[in-house]
Amino acid sequence: MTSVAGAIPRTFPTALAAILRTGATRPLVTFYDDASGERVELSVATYANWVAKTAGLLQDELDLVRGGLVLVDLPTHWLGAVWLGGAWTVGLAVTDDPDLAAEADLVVCGPQGVETYAGDAARVPVMALSLQPLGGRFTGTLPAGVTDFAAVVAAQPDSFVPYDPPAPDDEGWRGPGGDASQGGLIAEAAGSGVVGPGGRLLTDVNPCTRAGLVTLVAPVALAASVVCVRNPDEARWAARAQQERVTEQLRA
Repeated sequence: MTSVAGAIPRTFPTALAAILRTGATRPLVTFYDDASGERVELSVATYANWVAKTAGLLQDELDLVRGGLVLVDLPTHWLGAVWLGGAWTVGLAVTDDPDLAAEADLVVCGPQGVETYAGDAARVPVMALSLQPLGGRFTGTLPAGVTDFAAVVAAQPDSFVPYDPPAPDDEGWRGPGGDASQGGLIAEAAGSGVVGPGGRLLTDVNPCTRAGLVTLVAPVALAASVVCVRNPDEARWAARAQQERVTEQLRA
């Protein structure tokens, strides 16, 4: 794939399918947490599998349909990238604005958001992520109505077929930083220069923010890859850039 406008797929799932055909085994998302020492690397195929399972959960278990809204309130994490891909594959819009919780058809949060959103569980599904290594389950009991993502995602099929495939004009983002369609997000990311075709981006910007969407969308659109870092240790940043052979960097 190149940065020529006509060569860039116009929805996230078609862009992901394109790089899956041409480079399934290469790294796509690499995640570090310098506070815990965790490192996770997802190939294109592994990321696509997580996205398919998440999309299946959204469509077949939670009955979400194209045009719905998902509030994703997560810190910098590889599962944030998974949830963005899953939502867009179903044709859902994403927001990170807690003030839009009343409009959302689903709330996705980390452990720090469980108590905040537990009260919404009577009205809307609340999906909680432990953010433990390897996407592990919560060790304690969650409030009534809050579902442990790790406990339900593994049972979903490894492939996904949408009932109503998303279109380029479908809303991809709503809220802070400006609304945008899926096609608009891809065009914006592909032309941003944040990473070049086939490049490797190092960043500590949260992908589940308006400013951070480009850190996932550009690598997918341009057959590149991203190394995202939570709780970055500044003393290790330069060495990591060299170790991971990055071509571009974007700091929060």
